[in-house]
Amino acid sequence: MATELVEPSRRDFLFIATGAVAAVGAASAVWPFVSQMNPDAATIAAGAPVELDLGAIAAGQSVKVKWRGKIIFVNHRTPKEIEEARAVPLNQLPDPATDESRAKKPEWLVVIGVCTHLGCIPLDHQGDYGGWFCPCHGSHYDTAGRIRKGPAPRNLDLPPYSFVSDTRLLIG
Repeated sequence: MATELVEPSRRDFLFIATGAVAAVGAASAVWPFVSQMNPDAATIAAGAPVELDLGAIAAGQSVKVKWRGKIIFVNHRTPKEIEEARAVPLNQLPDPATDESRAKKPEWLVVIGVCTHLGCIPLDHQGDYGGWFCPCHGSHYDTAGRIRKGPAPRNLDLPPYSFVSDTRLLIG
């Protein structure tokens, strides 16, 4: 039994061409709906790590950077501030934590600048202990970011960070 080859007709070509145009049209109509489910560029950028040059920050100076929509305080502490923070007995702290556990390098303290009471932004180099003071409700933090007085329930939080080099800090 011999098979007979059938030549494609003009109608076959029109069916294939119409189907291809319909597939491309459907894909281009669906693409905006799928694309809008992706996060926008600001959201992607907000989660990115932040790198900071520490060489320009003088001892005793504090710098604020934004990471994931939060203020981060990077404080270049003086030897006096480090000594004062390490001299505090742990039994005097509402949320006990050693200075060594809060600063990876003694001269650099990196904390999230959000008061742990109601989320206000504390003022740096103020308050009774020379660290941070939240004027909204009166919380006082020391130079290690530990709560010393006021309604805040815990110390200022620490972000994930690492030192890339002696003069470069990576937050996130």
